[in-house]
Amino acid sequence: MTDEMRGLLALWGGNVSAVHRELVARTARDPSSSPVPSLSVFHRAVVRDLSVGERAGLRGGEAARRRFDVYGKRLPTHRNACWEGDHKRIPVRVTLDGVAVCPWVTWFIDVASKVVVGVAVTPHQPARDAVLAALRAGISREDPYGPFGGLPGRVRVDRGKDFPSKAVSRALGAFAVPVDDLPACKPYRKGTIEALNGAVEEMLLVSLPGYTRRARPAQAYRPDPVGDLLPYPDFVKVLLDWVAWWNTEHRPAGLTGGRTPAQAWEADPTPVEDVPEERLAFFALEDDGRIRKISTNGVSWRRRADIADWMAGHVGTRVRLRYLPHFDGRIEVFSTEGWGRHLGSAYLAEAATPAQRRALSRVRESRARALKADLKAAEKLRRTRYTATTTAAVPGRRRTETASEAEAEIVRAQAVDLAARALPDLIPPREPPAGWARPRPRPATSSSTPKHSLGTAAPADTTDTEPGSGSKE
Repeated sequence: MTDEMRGLLALWGGNVSAVHRELVARTARDPSSSPVPSLSVFHRAVVRDLSVGERAGLRGGEAARRRFDVYGKRLPTHRNACWEGDHKRIPVRVTLDGVAVCPWVTWFIDVASKVVVGVAVTPHQPARDAVLAALRAGISREDPYGPFGGLPGRVRVDRGKDFPSKAVSRALGAFAVPVDDLPACKPYRKGTIEALNGAVEEMLLVSLPGYTRRARPAQAYRPDPVGDLLPYPDFVKVLLDWVAWWNTEHRPAGLTGGRTPAQAWEADPTPVEDVPEERLAFFALEDDGRIRKISTNGVSWRRRADIADWMAGHVGTRVRLRYLPHFDGRIEVFSTEGWGRHLGSAYLAEAATPAQRRALSRVRESRARALKADLKAAEKLRRTRYTATTTAAVPGRRRTETASEAEAEIVRAQAVDLAARALPDLIPPREPPAGWARPRPRPATSSSTPKHSLGTAAPADTTDTEPGSGSKE
């Protein structure tokens, strides 16, 4: 087989007879060219020089050639050691707003236990929001996925044009989870999720109305009428029910002992690392990058106003916004001080429900009543009312206080820290131990010492004499 013959085989899609006919025609046009062997000899040469995978690739492309390759198998690991994620276009037409669409599913599966930990469905080609929603469903371990999930050790995705792997890397980077960004068009690098993609089509999708890959050899393909298709919500319910059946009842061949994924998960003693709800509440939110002010219309974002009941009374406050990619129905508002305290959520003002508008009105009215009550109490404390007088006398207070009210007011005025007011000699000291030396008592004063009356100073020249000699003036 020469390079020219291989090129002709690729041109004719692996058709050996067609290549042989072209070579014979060339020889007929140019008698000086090399003679062409018979078809059987040429066919034996193709079989000898080209492997089965190469011949399949010439007929069906890279996907057909890959079926004849040999792959290694990864060693078994524990639960949550690795997740694999992928998109899949569902070959089933469903109705949405009177239009037939083919939805997409984004899901993640645990490699060790074959448990589907998170699913997100979109009626169009998914973007970052679908990937992050499926990831959050798996990490949070919320219904309908039951106890499966937690924080994975690593995540494997491919960097195909339909999977935003950078969004996964940024979101999981906050939890220090590495992301293996595999090369595109190499599904064997994440065989667990690819097997799930094939299983859902063979076990579920082929039986649904509107399946687009149904073989109809006798007639041209004609899609099912729109009236016979499943509504989009019904299809999502059917898919989630199948995921629950996969996790709890199906027995994949890759699990030892004929166990279900749920049984394999429960039998694994590896501890599951959960993420606190306060950290997961703002998972995968992107920062707006600008400082804005709350106005009387709320917060302006993307030329539209977002409001919330907690904004009443905060006009002029400087805030920052965080939001879920490709979703503008709700934003999270944070303060600009320090790390940014979460103030609350805001919703689109034009799409606010009557209940949300009533909640905003109730907050405004309650705060107005509270302010009115505070001002009334302050006015009562500020102004003292006196009775009217008809004579030249001191007016009395309108309201006479009783003795108990006066005592209570005095107690409140004198209420201070008792420890700060404690006197050091309030409690007399205890008697010293008997072994301590006591001070000597001073001798009594001599009887000849003159006594002076109160207020009279003693003479300046008075001096003491030696003991026993008396005193002199």
